[in-house]
Amino acid sequence: MTDAHDPHRRDYAFLAQDSKAVTHDEPMWSGALSFCRRRYGRDLAGADVAVVGVPYDQSVTNRPGTRFGPRAVRAASSQLGWSRAWPSPFDPFEALDVIDWGDVLIPHGHPTEVPAAIEAAMAHILDAGVTPLAIGGDHFTTYPAMKALAAKLGQPLAMVQFDAHTDTWEAPGDWIDHGTMFARGVSEGVIDASKSIQVGIRTTNDDPMGIEVWDAIRCHEQGVAATVEAIRRRVGAAPVYVTFDIDCLDPAFAPGTGTPVCGGLASWQALAMLRGLAGLDVRGMDVVEVSPAYDVGEITALAGATIALQLLCLHAQRPGGPAA
Repeated sequence: MTDAHDPHRRDYAFLAQDSKAVTHDEPMWSGALSFCRRRYGRDLAGADVAVVGVPYDQSVTNRPGTRFGPRAVRAASSQLGWSRAWPSPFDPFEALDVIDWGDVLIPHGHPTEVPAAIEAAMAHILDAGVTPLAIGGDHFTTYPAMKALAAKLGQPLAMVQFDAHTDTWEAPGDWIDHGTMFARGVSEGVIDASKSIQVGIRTTNDDPMGIEVWDAIRCHEQGVAATVEAIRRRVGAAPVYVTFDIDCLDPAFAPGTGTPVCGGLASWQALAMLRGLAGLDVRGMDVVEVSPAYDVGEITALAGATIALQLLCLHAQRPGGPAA
């Protein structure tokens, strides 16, 4: 039997014995879905990064559907698993031991228990010494993930947020949705506003709560290099959580999202900015708000998968990381 017909050289998500297995020979249009054909596993021993789906969309303020985002991003990522991430000088799957942990089980019948369920799943991964790369889900899901990481590190986090919205609108009482969670994150000491920055914003919020804002107009007019310099200056050496709401991209590049806003970043701009952040101390990361029901030709899911892959490269390039 030749290698080309060896049944063990397919369905790497289930059959790979090594989580660093080369998966370039698996057809991108078939096979078991996992992020970039990585091995599925709940055993965190030896892993550096766990890709975690968070299929939740009950806190959206416009169009629902992001509960299907993790599945769509995994499917789109099969196009990216056949060769080394471009234009990276290294293969993140050789530098890092990456597994696909599957999805957080969302207790949809007990909605008040959802935040704790997400936080507990992230804490479980972090306690094993593994970094989560979360795929949402609506943007609220970032909040419990950041809470788990801040608790693990014992300090507030710097945040780099790519988004059309600041998500720092305040709400009374214990109300939290996907537009208010970062206000609570600042007030509760999860987010260090003095070291945090929001990029691509194009909605009005008169109180950024101390977070620096680089709106989309400023990004377009001053360019990628200036935006990257501003991010690096703001974050410095602090441990940082990078969160990418896909609606940071203009709807021309990412129509499949619940709250699209015109005038956003192009895909090439966002990816160039992420590449420019190499060397930041990236401790947590996510891509959120992919809503495939509104997608066109799966371009939003592909953008989400590509950004997630770039986030893996960033994590590998953190201080002390294998590609630093």
